[in-house]
Amino acid sequence: MIDHRVRPGQKPEDQFTALLEEQTSSIPTSLFLGAAFASIIGSLSLKLSGKNDQALFVGQWAAPFLLLGIYNKMVKQHGSDSAIHQMNQE
Repeated sequence: MIDHRVRPGQKPEDQFTALLEEQTSSIPTSLFLGAAFASIIGSLSLKLSGKNDQALFVGQWAAPFLLLGIYNKMVKQHGSDSAIHQMNQE
């Protein structure tokens, strides 16, 4: 049976991804958490005012904000392509 898994350092990220990660890593992770809470509160406000479609639309922003926050945190903790950097330092 052939093993098709990608191992750490086997496939490096491109420079565009590294540039994005460099720029977005300066954003505080708490900003993403705040944006998620704001979308939940905004959604609740819209729902209470009877704007159901808009409430659903705004409420669905919470999950992407949280995912972006997690990604941001991981880049800050582990770096961009950390396995490649570790291999180059050895």
